[in-house]
Amino acid sequence: MSAHGDPIPMTAHRSGPLTGEAHVPGDKSISHRSLILGAMTVGETKVTGLLEGQDVLDTAKAMQAFGAQIEKRDDTWHVHGVGVGGFLEPENVIDCGNSGTGVRLIMGAMATSAITATFTGDASLNKRPMARVTDPLALFGAKAYGRTGGRLPMTIVGARDPMPVRYTTPVPSAQVKSAVLLAGLNAPGETVVIEREATRDHSERMLAGFGANIRTEDSPEGRVITLQGRPEFKPQTIVVPRDPSSAAFPVCAALITEGSDVLVPNIGLNPTRAGLFFTLQDMGADLVFENMREEGGEPVADLRARFSPDLKGIEVPAERAASMIDEYPILSVVAAFGEGKTHMPGVKELRVKESDRIDAMARGLRGAGLLVDEGEDWWTVHGLGHGNVPGGFTAQTFLDHRIAMSFLILGMASTKPMSVDDGQPIATSFPIFESLMGALGARIERT
Repeated sequence: MSAHGDPIPMTAHRSGPLTGEAHVPGDKSISHRSLILGAMTVGETKVTGLLEGQDVLDTAKAMQAFGAQIEKRDDTWHVHGVGVGGFLEPENVIDCGNSGTGVRLIMGAMATSAITATFTGDASLNKRPMARVTDPLALFGAKAYGRTGGRLPMTIVGARDPMPVRYTTPVPSAQVKSAVLLAGLNAPGETVVIEREATRDHSERMLAGFGANIRTEDSPEGRVITLQGRPEFKPQTIVVPRDPSSAAFPVCAALITEGSDVLVPNIGLNPTRAGLFFTLQDMGADLVFENMREEGGEPVADLRARFSPDLKGIEVPAERAASMIDEYPILSVVAAFGEGKTHMPGVKELRVKESDRIDAMARGLRGAGLLVDEGEDWWTVHGLGHGNVPGGFTAQTFLDHRIAMSFLILGMASTKPMSVDDGQPIATSFPIFESLMGALGARIERT
């Protein structure tokens, strides 16, 4: 059961060729950050192309609770911010819904202001560990009081006299890095984050765009990011590129569905996010980047994906994991239709996402007739080749949007239909998934 009503079981049937253009929603990472950084700026920031999924709308509500004025007029979101260090104390509990990104970034943004805020979320978010963020925020002087195991609901008491911090992230996590950088905005002096493995760098690019003094250097200890505190932020006009994690679904569907030819325009190809597309090309996918360009400091292209009957299993480089961590569920579906084994190492982060994604995908893939091996931080899918994946199973989604979409894509090319127990969480990141895939020619129905 989801926190937002009754489950919506869905079934995908074998589909004819998928053709046309897939206009996927705006990038989720950039959408969250546009609202949070806009709220920390004096003046009006304008945002077009914002992802209007539930996660991002919850972040907008949270920023309003901290004193920012946010409204949508026509296709543009207008954010009137309160400045760095200008957050007001919220009157009520902040509900971040399903969004780990939202809650962790907002905790960071408010942790160095002398205010107190209490955060909660839905059943899935309230199971996720927050200590990875609250531990570094404590170094600034913030205090966190939560449930056992550092879980929500949780109250953060912001630091009255914040200290700048030098912090090495223990696991590769853009959320942890970003939370520390956002906290550093209202601390005097220089806050330094050291990453042993580089993660998505939207925060660094966007902080620089808003006027922060931030620099990144590669050193023997890793990537060193230095932020000067208390900057004068300048309002921005932001065009949000379309989300590569959402683009993954129509792209992968086209690769495994016979006769397909799909164009997915305006996709953000930030190198810290685009690992899946290079991995698919390594497997022999007919996937090309057209019209390469730059928008708002981010590389962008149109992706053309065509049916690829001769996909091969590969060893996915472990160092690529951070740049495609959200895409392993859908990659494992493509791997099912390839010949031979696809081995995916260095992915222990998947165990603590919206669900344990390795476990959730392994169960559903086995139910669909595949052999899957797994360890704590790796898994292997033994591909059966095009036309040989049985399907005919109802997969449990564990309230996880990416698990739900991945199994529905599998059903478009499996011998028998594939069902999921609850498609409702899809709305958190990709509210137009059903209509978009349907317009391309997919057969998905609510059951």
